[in-house]
Amino acid sequence: MRLEVSCLDRVGLAKDILMIMEGYGINLLAIDASNQGFLYLQFAEVNFDTLSELLPLIRKVEGVHDVRTVSFMPSEQEHYALKTLLKTLPDSVFSIDVKGRVRIVNESALMTVGMEEHEVLDESINHWVQGFNFGRWLSESVVLAQATRVNIGPNEYLAEMLPIYLPDENNSTILAGAVVSLKSPARVGKQFNALQNQTTGFENVLAASDKMKEVLVQARRMAQLDAPLLITGETGTGKELMARACHDASMRREHPFIAINCAAMPDSAAEEELFGFVSSQGEVIKRGFFAEAKGGTVFLDEIAEMSRSAQVKLLRLLQDGTYRRVGGDEEVQADVRIICSTQKNLAELCQTGDFREDLYYRIHVLSFHMPSLRDRKVDVIPLTEMFLEHYSQQLSIPIRRISAQCREHLLGYAWPGNVRQLKNAIFRAVSMWDGSAELTVEQLKLPSYAEGFGYFDHQFEGSLDQAMKQFEASLLRRLYPAYPSTRQLAKKLGVSHTAIANKLREYKISKQKGM
Repeated sequence: MRLEVSCLDRVGLAKDILMIMEGYGINLLAIDASNQGFLYLQFAEVNFDTLSELLPLIRKVEGVHDVRTVSFMPSEQEHYALKTLLKTLPDSVFSIDVKGRVRIVNESALMTVGMEEHEVLDESINHWVQGFNFGRWLSESVVLAQATRVNIGPNEYLAEMLPIYLPDENNSTILAGAVVSLKSPARVGKQFNALQNQTTGFENVLAASDKMKEVLVQARRMAQLDAPLLITGETGTGKELMARACHDASMRREHPFIAINCAAMPDSAAEEELFGFVSSQGEVIKRGFFAEAKGGTVFLDEIAEMSRSAQVKLLRLLQDGTYRRVGGDEEVQADVRIICSTQKNLAELCQTGDFREDLYYRIHVLSFHMPSLRDRKVDVIPLTEMFLEHYSQQLSIPIRRISAQCREHLLGYAWPGNVRQLKNAIFRAVSMWDGSAELTVEQLKLPSYAEGFGYFDHQFEGSLDQAMKQFEASLLRRLYPAYPSTRQLAKKLGVSHTAIANKLREYKISKQKGM
């Protein structure tokens, strides 16, 4: 139970209150004094009758204005506020005494050293943090703030040490210890970039693998050129991220960047959305994305899905820099750079007539290919750590380390959804955090996938013979309607007519009437 006593600053007032409590046999657990005219008392719970007698007696003490029960003491609020702050900080934080012994440690620090709290408290910080003599620093006549490189095992950190000084009765200070904060090189780099207000977006692209480093070299060069750019790569490889980075590194960075998903635009509305619309009276009803992006960049995502009519107008824009709005006769001058992306083979689509060949050559002036995540396995763990840190900060959850089994699973997985799939898996794992110190395979909930075969159900129950029969039945159900006779189907599959007839009978497959 806690009481808040509103009172004057009188010598002996606390003693008078404590004598009243002593008369009731109440043992005081804690006391807080405030310089704003409040005294706080904490003691074990008492029954309602005792409390009803106690409060009027305290109000009668000289200098007491009022007394009431409260939910917490100011010191408790400060303690739990500090605890919450330390818990959510992504940096490792230690509070040490003048001997260098750990008094307070946050969860990020415990994860960094791989220890439990009871194993770290009262131990010397130098057991884990190497490269700086904390004892010598704290024994100096004047202890000043320091910043230096240190190591915990093989990992390097920037350590910031701030001394803790307490005021004494003579208005001077007494050294009580220090707070040590450790930042990883990646986190220091992010903070530096934020302070420098970098305009290029390539700093946000992680590249540890040689393939990705080569792509970044190409992209940086192409970003400075004002010609059309084509970015190819599988879904989820980060094509839009690279398009934005190219825009941010170009001379057009002060102007809009507009991203358009061509697959999401209905064919009937594509031209109006891109080029605008004019009424029969000549009034501009819709300006269009190319007008909205004047001076900037238009990113056409999944260009292979653009309608044929829109392809024709885009071709003209690329040829002479002009276009006409739907329903209009006036030529509009375009001032944009066009960046396109696709996960399809445009050269093959040109051969089949599904994409204009002349447009292909217009958008393929500059190009680079985004490698799949399975082709840049070196980047998997750094990307995982980056997403872990990002979402942990976003959701105010302590950063976890990656278990050895999880690292092995991450490196061995095929990643059909590439970086986007990894990012979503980490977000899901962080958002469903169960308090564990490690990221595990089970928390990722990745669907089973075999490269070359696709997803499969690891919960499958049955024999190989049953699985083969399921596959045969499925294949025959799909193929049989396309062939006029079982003999032709047998020839297609390279088996006898009798074998096919028996299989169809076994699986009860027949053509619908009228086919």
